[in-house]
Amino acid sequence: MKLMWTVLIGLALTYVGLLAALLAARPKGNLVGEAVRLLPDLLRLQRRLAVDSTVPRAARVRLWLLLAYLAIPFDVVPDFIPVLGYADDAIIASLVLRSVVRRAGTPVVRRHWPGTDDGLAALARLTGLRLGET
Repeated sequence: MKLMWTVLIGLALTYVGLLAALLAARPKGNLVGEAVRLLPDLLRLQRRLAVDSTVPRAARVRLWLLLAYLAIPFDVVPDFIPVLGYADDAIIASLVLRSVVRRAGTPVVRRHWPGTDDGLAALARLTGLRLGET
């Protein structure tokens, strides 16, 4: 019985630690809101980058792993919890996208971006991409 309580307390502390890490890693400002508005363009960009052989393999693998994570029915924070349920998905997707876009580079992202210039500027704010690079 004592072992069961120890395991449950350990799991609860781990869960709280993961929630704290997600909150600490979230993008500042309303960047997640921008990402939601750009969702169709972001999904097309993700698909295009995932199949582009000029994008580093590690970045393409991250994109496919993100897709798998979003498709599985269980999450770090269950989706039925209001607001927080989908926030973990948005935060993880933002972090992966930030990593992939920085790794792929500005020219590749520009080439594959399906949306408007304003949308690309929002993507740059979301990911920290420097649009002045060539």
